[in-house]
Amino acid sequence: MWVFDATPLIYLAKAERLVFLKDLDGPRLIPEPVYIEVVRTGIEEGYPDARRIERLVDDEVFQVVTVEETNTYKRLLENNRLSEADVSVLSCAKRRDTVAVMDETYGRDVAATEGIETRGTAFLVLLLAKQGVIDSETARGTIDAMLDAGWYCAPDVYAKILTNLDRIVES
Repeated sequence: MWVFDATPLIYLAKAERLVFLKDLDGPRLIPEPVYIEVVRTGIEEGYPDARRIERLVDDEVFQVVTVEETNTYKRLLENNRLSEADVSVLSCAKRRDTVAVMDETYGRDVAATEGIETRGTAFLVLLLAKQGVIDSETARGTIDAMLDAGWYCAPDVYAKILTNLDRIVES
């Protein structure tokens, strides 16, 4: 099971590669505050990627879930450096004992402190390549398209992604 933050959804949608996630094992959840941020607000502001995400929710590739106000949720909400969407992703992943998909370093650091497993967008692309859902050329094209759309990736991280992709191809 996967609980998605805004950034992976937005940049995979901008790269027109979000549909690949339908092949991930387990349910793909979007907490309601994330959905409001990326779809409702995105549509209001005229972002085409918001419609792509909305279509995949309509097609049941993703499921929008309500976030319960657990103790973790309430505690994390007090952290001014986390958005409500970040808090919802982390608390939903914690409650369901599943993976939070997020790229922001601070949110991942908080997740580690809370014992919440996280994975980033690049991990998902590499996982899909490893599973044979996409080929290495498509995986690299996906990473490059996200970068072209404004996704941030430090040069050393980009190099590691390509090295890991080469290892997948060799195996």
